[in-house]
Amino acid sequence: MLHFFFLKKYVGSALYRSGRILCTICILCIGLSCPANAHATSPPDTIGSPGTAWIRLSKDGRHFVQGRAGQPFVIWGVNYDRDNGGRLLEDYWLQEWNTVAEDFGEIKQLGANVVRIHLQFGKFMRASGQPDTIALRQLSRLLRLAEKTGLYLDITGLGNYHKQDVPEWFGKMGEADRWKAQAAFWKAVAGVCAQSPAVFCYDLMNEPLWPSSKKETEWLAGELAGKYYCQRITLDLGKRAPEQVAKTWIHTLVSAIRTADSRHLITLGAIPMAQYFPGAGLTFCSPEVAKELDFISVHFYPDGKDVAGQIRILKTYDIGKPLLIEEMFPLKCNIDTLNAFVEASRTVAAGWIGFYWGTRPDEYPKDMAGALIRSWLAYFRQKAADITGSANPGSGG
Repeated sequence: MLHFFFLKKYVGSALYRSGRILCTICILCIGLSCPANAHATSPPDTIGSPGTAWIRLSKDGRHFVQGRAGQPFVIWGVNYDRDNGGRLLEDYWLQEWNTVAEDFGEIKQLGANVVRIHLQFGKFMRASGQPDTIALRQLSRLLRLAEKTGLYLDITGLGNYHKQDVPEWFGKMGEADRWKAQAAFWKAVAGVCAQSPAVFCYDLMNEPLWPSSKKETEWLAGELAGKYYCQRITLDLGKRAPEQVAKTWIHTLVSAIRTADSRHLITLGAIPMAQYFPGAGLTFCSPEVAKELDFISVHFYPDGKDVAGQIRILKTYDIGKPLLIEEMFPLKCNIDTLNAFVEASRTVAAGWIGFYWGTRPDEYPKDMAGALIRSWLAYFRQKAADITGSANPGSGG
């Protein structure tokens, strides 16, 4: 999630300390100079509403298609991971439902067709095998909102972004019990979502990691402004190959989902390590590890210095399945360069997902931070029709 952890540690202090990176850190992660949210306050199968036409893979397994007719579907979406004050969705979706509903309306007006939401493990599981019924009911409500608004959901799970919300019992678990609890989470979520055409996909976890050589002691990593966007799937590889551990972990979670939902697509939000370590392997995105995933998702923030080089790196993740850029933003480049990257990646990418934090463009202050966000949102809106072919009209389930 906005790879500052890797930028700071691996890309180099000069780049990390540059004015653009520091400016973006303030905007994206701390909310500096951003206003408070100004809005705090089972559907018919109707042809014409995008939320009623199921998404699936094309016959050749290379693209996404929509509805019975198999109309091509290109993703142009946003991460709705937090509001501009840093609150996660579960922090306000019970008390401020109108905020969520208005935000979805604004996302639709921006021209998006997919919203990536991030569900926190601790908000959905009361105990290892005991889901929280209130959270599941609210998720069902969100599905109905997505159906009504005509938006699809990329449901990313197992989040522990706020360390203080991680259940004590979960933090003390060993690998086997932890995987079992994670599987229970996904079985419960899939049980709620199985019949909704508004679900685009399940994303097993945001940016999972495995230890390289030494034994680790902490499950969470990638801390940024009080949030932990990365998790390890094991603390100790022992004598096991990391690829086999990752494959087994994916199988455990996919199997849990498939007991409740045999239809919706499954992916995993991966860090493209080759972007930061030249010659690095594909890790979670390799053909063997990702065998049970329906498509590949990478979080790719293009470097403005070499767009062609970035495309070459991106193409290494094309393993014969749809390739979704699940996170992007002008983090290390300007809007023109980002657009050049999007255009150049159209031959390989099946879609792009940026960011929206619940604030309309005209609500941002007229300073450098506000100008950056406004330029991003203006670009996103302007580009939407070109990417999606206007509205991706539904054609029935």
